[in-house]
Amino acid sequence: MKFVRPQIHRRVQIVTAVLPAFALITATAQAATMPVKPPSAPIIKHVSNDFGTPVVDDYRWMEKPGSKRLALFMKQQNTYTRAVLNRIPGHQKIYAEIKKDANVGSAVFNITRADGKIFYMGIGPGQDTAHLMVMDKVGATPHLLIDPMSFSKNHIPQAINFYFVSPNGKYVAFGVSGGGSEQAKLRVLDVATGKLLDIGITGVDGDNSDFPPVAWLPDSKGFVYYRLHSFGPHAAITDFYQKSRDYLHLLSSNDPSGAADKPMFGWKLASSVPMTLSQDALVLTSAKSPWAIGLFTENEELQSIDDIYAAKVADLEAGKPVWHKVAGRSANISGFAVHGDRLDVITSNDAPRYKVVSYDLAGHAAPKTVVPPSARVITSLAAGSHALYVGAMRDGMGRIERVAYKTDATSSVKMPFQGGLGQIVADPNGAGSWFRLSGWTTPGAWYDFSPTTQAVINTNLQKPPKVSFADIESKEVKAVSWDGTMIPVSIIMKKGTKLDGKNPTLLIGYGSYGITITPYFDPTALPWLERGGIIAIAHVRGGGWYGAAWHQAGMKATKINTVFDFIAAGQYLVDHHYTSPAHLAGEGGSAGGITIGGAVAWRPDLFAAAIDSHGDTNALRMQFTPNGPPNEIEFGNVLKQPDFHWIYAMDAMAHIRNGVKYPAVMGITGANDPRVAPWEVAKFIARLQTASASGRPDLLRVSYQSGHGIGSTKDQFVRSRADEYTFLLWQLGAKGFQPKP
Repeated sequence: MKFVRPQIHRRVQIVTAVLPAFALITATAQAATMPVKPPSAPIIKHVSNDFGTPVVDDYRWMEKPGSKRLALFMKQQNTYTRAVLNRIPGHQKIYAEIKKDANVGSAVFNITRADGKIFYMGIGPGQDTAHLMVMDKVGATPHLLIDPMSFSKNHIPQAINFYFVSPNGKYVAFGVSGGGSEQAKLRVLDVATGKLLDIGITGVDGDNSDFPPVAWLPDSKGFVYYRLHSFGPHAAITDFYQKSRDYLHLLSSNDPSGAADKPMFGWKLASSVPMTLSQDALVLTSAKSPWAIGLFTENEELQSIDDIYAAKVADLEAGKPVWHKVAGRSANISGFAVHGDRLDVITSNDAPRYKVVSYDLAGHAAPKTVVPPSARVITSLAAGSHALYVGAMRDGMGRIERVAYKTDATSSVKMPFQGGLGQIVADPNGAGSWFRLSGWTTPGAWYDFSPTTQAVINTNLQKPPKVSFADIESKEVKAVSWDGTMIPVSIIMKKGTKLDGKNPTLLIGYGSYGITITPYFDPTALPWLERGGIIAIAHVRGGGWYGAAWHQAGMKATKINTVFDFIAAGQYLVDHHYTSPAHLAGEGGSAGGITIGGAVAWRPDLFAAAIDSHGDTNALRMQFTPNGPPNEIEFGNVLKQPDFHWIYAMDAMAHIRNGVKYPAVMGITGANDPRVAPWEVAKFIARLQTASASGRPDLLRVSYQSGHGIGSTKDQFVRSRADEYTFLLWQLGAKGFQPKP
């Protein structure tokens, strides 16, 4: 399980949490009293000698499961954070503005087309959570299928983790989880009646795009699903994501819990199909193929495929699949699509920006390259009825190529504008495809491509928001990193902004798993931009801006490049007078905690403030959490040499020194976070509170009804965004955000 999903360019998924109802008070009351600081976290000396390196960790005690001392520290800190933010004059106003901007339009995502129907996840103005909708055709009235809050108990926020439609369009297998836990129960809905079938399977983890846990049989008589291993109560917490298997469930089964379902693929099922502890097992099918695909992946992601197997769907449905290996780890596969006997894969072999190779699953022909490598980066594949659609980008801007199955002839789709390419949905029964495109200043929309006419038409599935970015501009620049590498940086700001070094500037960075922050349209950024603020995104190494080589240049032994690239982007903004250290803030979330934490530790003089959102700022200890072993492929294993040394280099906690003037930092965490343990953020803030000599505040913001941000409600996002902007504008010296003495 990686820290975040590939849709990381939607910042709502990284920086969300919930506030108590009493959080918003009047400006007069805000300025009335100075809140009293809570007690500092107890310091309990702890020094370990790891491969010859002494590691000081005075807050190791926070890692104890169920620690009451940690719970008290977090509660006191969160109460103090609320009091501090509430007395800042502009807090309530910016909250109201962000709330308004968050409701100016609708969002439509995760589209599925089946039996002529259109299924999608959508959230409209005034709605707090995304619902599953269905319509018979474009322009038809959509009908509600699933409201996740209907599964809520005690008003705990609920979210749809995944949904998968049967090929005949009659059923939807889906999962709902509460409070950001991401642990869903698999249920099945009858589309026609809206009633639930008597099915409830626990231990199912995944999502629609990054790690799809459900695969319907082509005849819609059942499905194969991914389920976590059931460990005993005394098992180590690091076992949680290990030994997974995929099970067959037929709708005719009399076992609603799946307890009697037979495993088809995964941990120790066949000596000819070996699986390691660090791998996940996944089975995928296609309505247009007689083959089922079995995958061993790393870190619950289709971008890290180790081995690919194939078996006849008929044998799988009979409960006796015979798996044969198609490709192994040496094939360096990061994505695939299947149609008939054809398996197309994205590979980085001899292609640092990827190429597409086609395999014949029936074994009648040797693999062949159908899309050679070039200057563009291949990002995704979608199998249509007549052709393969290849998603790609160049300098972050999306493009699509169509490869005809019969001839392998390639043609390009004319994009309506330069922007970030989202999901491609190829029609399983027709000739065309849909795709989503969004720009920094252009609203996202779904487009319909017709190969017959070559026309690209806006489907109007997603209505344009009632907000204007007419006076907002974006530009692409490059900063020079420590080793001479040019780092792309996207800058969004109001037209005519004076470059005098005084603009409040927020620099955002991530840099892991090959994930790219492509252009996205965010109306809730307007309150920042309209106050003269600048938003910049550093496309650092470890991400995927320039493909596999760019990713590999910021992982494991080279991970420190991610931090230094981010610092270089910040220095560029200062050198070119967009801002100055007194007005520059940085933000990183999840694995981006390595990025922002490292920037704070290595260049505290460059930033006035920082946001650490659910961040991995204590990488040395991630190994000992449930999400540690699955992340070895990206960061390494701290118990091994030389892995320890590069993990030590990327650990922010290890590089905080007493008496240094560090920037103000607000750490954000969710009590139910399954990806980055809340104590990581708590430890980082506790260490800064003791070490920093700047006199700037280090605050801890805790949400008790959310997790990593995945599945958080719109209200949770709005409140978190308001807190972030309030904290940063306060610390960057913006007018209207300076509390009275």
